[in-house]
This record gives sequence, structure tokens and C-alpha cells, in this order.
Amino acid sequence: MEFDIKDLHLADEGRRRIEWADLSMPVLRQIRERFAREKPLSGVRLAACLHVTTETANLVRTLQAGGAEVYLCASNPLSTQDDVAASLVRDFHVPVFAIAGEDKETYYRHIHAVLDAHPNMTMDDGADLVSVLHSERRDQLSEVLGGTEETTTGVIRLRSLAKQGLLGYPIVAVNDANTKHLFDNRYGTGQSTLDGIIRATNRLIAGMTVVVAGYGWCGRGVAMRARGLGARVIVTEVDPLRALEAVMDGYRVLPMIEAAREADLIITVTGDIHVVRGEHFDVMKDGVLVANSGHFNVEIDIPALQERAESVREVRHLVEEYRLSDGRRIYLLGHGRLINLAAAEGHPASVMDMSFANQALAAEYIKIHAAKLEPNVYDVPREIDETIARLKLEAMGVRIDTLTEEQERYLNSWELGT
Repeated sequence: MEFDIKDLHLADEGRRRIEWADLSMPVLRQIRERFAREKPLSGVRLAACLHVTTETANLVRTLQAGGAEVYLCASNPLSTQDDVAASLVRDFHVPVFAIAGEDKETYYRHIHAVLDAHPNMTMDDGADLVSVLHSERRDQLSEVLGGTEETTTGVIRLRSLAKQGLLGYPIVAVNDANTKHLFDNRYGTGQSTLDGIIRATNRLIAGMTVVVAGYGWCGRGVAMRARGLGARVIVTEVDPLRALEAVMDGYRVLPMIEAAREADLIITVTGDIHVVRGEHFDVMKDGVLVANSGHFNVEIDIPALQERAESVREVRHLVEEYRLSDGRRIYLLGHGRLINLAAAEGHPASVMDMSFANQALAAEYIKIHAAKLEPNVYDVPREIDETIARLKLEAMGVRIDTLTEEQERYLNSWELGT
């Protein structure tokens, strides 16, 4: 079996951490048990480009239990947990191509390595795998039944492909499932982003002025957690509806050029490019921290910061000090990459339980319905969303009401009024 990881000797620690995460993933565990009985993914050769973490390992185990042959590479150069990669190779016989800190050339070589397996299904986080398929290996598109996409950034890219009529096969937008973005994006990103920043800097959040760029579900979560830790939170937005929501939620809303003047910490979570750029660096105060929790490292215009810097040095692991000509210091965290994975461990397993349950059930859905699906981006079916929510509630010991027959009739009638 071919693979490319840092060190196979790390597998013991990886196995222990995978098992620890599994304790907090009861929904995925139930799906794995059913998959082991029914083998709904038999015949599937699946290429996955995901963050190689303990939670991902349990997803891979579930896909394997369902009969799939899985090939795994990293969806971000800094997000791989090397001990997990080692355990997946040694203990679960998964061809893994991922090394923490790999350079860009290695990153794309690893993507090509999983595509060399000629997959008939893809599972992506950021759409880099799909992008390479469509740009460099178009001859393989006809081999693919369908795929799934995990993140907001990837869905944006895929909808662009579909709009231009260039998408080669159907893809289910797992990110858009309610049991994904309402929980993973909000509570997962909120907690893990602040976790990564605190681990990298050991700074106290209480009393800081924290600027959150973007008030989607990830931004909501980051703003909520920063306020919970005692920060004064400012939100920046381009969408008037989201900006209005932020105001109604009690946050100050300012343009970035004004917010940057006040910031002690700036966190980008927009999915767009150059949200923090040259004119913003020019007005920041001395000592500001700048971090990104969006998928790619383009939200912060790092070249513009480099142009303004007289010197750059690493003052702590994953904390770079850019000293400007006027003596001001700007601290870039995690090289501008996902701070929650670069400096911490990503989302807690209990929230990834639902996200990866969506991935597993979406893969099953594609296998069953592939012949009927056109090359387009599809929502996760509502019944999958509701099944996952119900399983999660049961695992948490939470019970809910059911409608009475009278209530069902009322909701389905038009005759009854005042």
C-alpha cells in the first residue's frame, strides 16, 4: 500500500486519540454499525481531501465499514495531525498522503496521489480535489458518480463551476445541511478559533477589542465566543441583512477601515479574498493580532503586509512579528491559515459528529441515486438532516414532543381560521 506520512511510529498515540474522539461521536458510531451490516458503499472507491484529524479518522472508519475503499489526503497544509495519519495507515490500512507543514508542491502531489486511484466518488473540504480534477485530470470526470463538499468556501467554488456549466458530476453540499452549518460552523468554529488563538498567543481575551470580519454562521460563532470571554466585539460586513442581524445581536458594526484602528485582535471568517489589506494595516495600532479562520490563507493580504515590513521574525510558534517602518508591530497568527487547525485541534468531536454523519449519509445517497442526478450542486435531503438531528438528540438523552392527529390536521388544512 502506498502512502506518504511523517512517521509511522506515531501511530500508537494517534490510535488513542482517535478512540477518544469516537466517544463523542455517537451518531457516526450508529451509522458505522448499520454500514457494517448493510455495506451500502460496496464498490465505491472514494478519494477524500479533508483535514486529517481524529474526527476525520472516525469518518473514514465509517466509510470503510460501509464497504468503501478510501484514499485520503489533506485539505490544508497545516491541518494534518501526523499521529492520526500514522494510525490510519497502520491500524486501518488507509492510503494516507498528508504531512503537517507540507509545502505547496507536496500538497498538490498528495492530491494527485489520491486521484491516481481513479476514484468513483469524491469527498472534499474546500474543493481543491474537485478543482484539480476539473483543471488537470478531466479525462477522469466520467469515472466519478458524485461527490460531497464540506465547507462554505468549497460550495462557493462549486456553485461557480455549476453556474458556468462546467461541473462534471453531481455534488452534495454537506456544508448547507442544517445539522452541519448551524452547529459545526457556529459552535465548532466559535470555540476552536478562540482555542487556537489562545494556544498560539497565551493572551487574555477579556478586555480586548476583537474585530470579526464576516457574520455568517462562522462569524456568529466567533463573535459569540469572543464576547463570552469578555471581549468588546466589532463586526464588519458587506451584506446589509447580516450587518443588521449583528446590530440586533448587540454588536457594533463598522467598516474595516474604522474597525482596524481600534482592534487588538482581528479574525477573518468570510470565505473571500483580501478582507484585511494594505490600507487596513496602515491604520492598525502597535501590537495588533491578526488571524484567519476562513478556509484559505487569502483573507489576509499577506504580500501587502510583507511589503510594509522592515523585518519579520517568529516570536512564538505560529506567531510572526511584522515590524513596520514607523515601529508598529503587527502579529500574524498561523501564517494566515486556519488558526483553529494550525494552532489547535480543530472542532470538538461532538460537533463534527453531525457534520461527518452528513458526509457518510450523503455518500450513501449518492451511491443509491447517482443515475438520477445531474452535474449540479444539491442540498442534503431533508430526511437526512432530520435523521441526524433525531439521532443526536437521542444520544444526548433529550426527548421532544410529537404532533397529535388534531395538530397534524390543522397544519395540513386551509379551512380552519380565526
